[in-house]
Amino acid sequence: MIDEFALLPENAADAGVVLPSIPPVRRVSTLSDSGQTVSALLWGDTSPEVVVLHGGHQNAHTWDSMLLALGVPALAVDLPGHGHSEWRVDRDYTPRMLAEQVVPVLRQWAPDAAAVIGASLGGLTTIRLTAVAPDLVRCAVIVDVTPSVHLRRLTMSRADRGTTALADAPRSFATFEEVVELAAAAAPRRAWSAVRRGVVHNTRQRRDGSWEWRYDSLRGGDFSDLWEDVGAARVPLTLVRGGASAFVSDADADTFVQRCAWAQVHVVPGAGHSVQSDAPLELAALIRAALNS
Repeated sequence: MIDEFALLPENAADAGVVLPSIPPVRRVSTLSDSGQTVSALLWGDTSPEVVVLHGGHQNAHTWDSMLLALGVPALAVDLPGHGHSEWRVDRDYTPRMLAEQVVPVLRQWAPDAAAVIGASLGGLTTIRLTAVAPDLVRCAVIVDVTPSVHLRRLTMSRADRGTTALADAPRSFATFEEVVELAAAAAPRRAWSAVRRGVVHNTRQRRDGSWEWRYDSLRGGDFSDLWEDVGAARVPLTLVRGGASAFVSDADADTFVQRCAWAQVHVVPGAGHSVQSDAPLELAALIRAALNS
């Protein structure tokens, strides 16, 4: 069985993070209110200071480099239908449903976290969490997404979509190398070692020797109703945009601030949609600033 934490020293080296030692990380699980298991990674030996929620078709390991750079105890959740969490029979992976499913996870493992950070689908889920469990979200950092993302997708090319375009890729592959090549083509600016790590964590081998994604099929949707939650939020909100990403327009960022007057907006130059993967040190610095504000 592969040690899923064996690649953390490589994460640190690639990101330029110098540490005396890799912090302890272990996998934990929680039974959701619907009776399904939600898995997560618990970083550190003390109660998490931050919770991180990944995007669609990703998993908790997408945060590895950023969490090494941030250097605080954390809880990285595998959203239902992703990573090591169970898949839903109804395949409802909307932000509303996901928020309901992760509330018990946060209450069990990170009840006193100072911030919840969510990227893409995890960002929309974080927005919803501010409404359904405001006591668990004392500060929210939303990474490269707004409730208008469905409108942006209508005009985006495959290149604009980056690694999210892999959602349209085949479900089964003959070899592991085939998956790496496909992922590398979707993320041309990312180092091969980083792409390979992502594939290690996001695939699993079948009994017949072929490989498949470690996530369920997701349906798109109109998430514009979440703008009401942005407007109703009573906690510090920070929107982080990838400078090379088309997922958040200038108009979307303006609407974010119009809805929540105290919201902060930051752009990470050169980063694509997965800011945590493209610029982990820069994102860690922005999160650290949000925690100290």
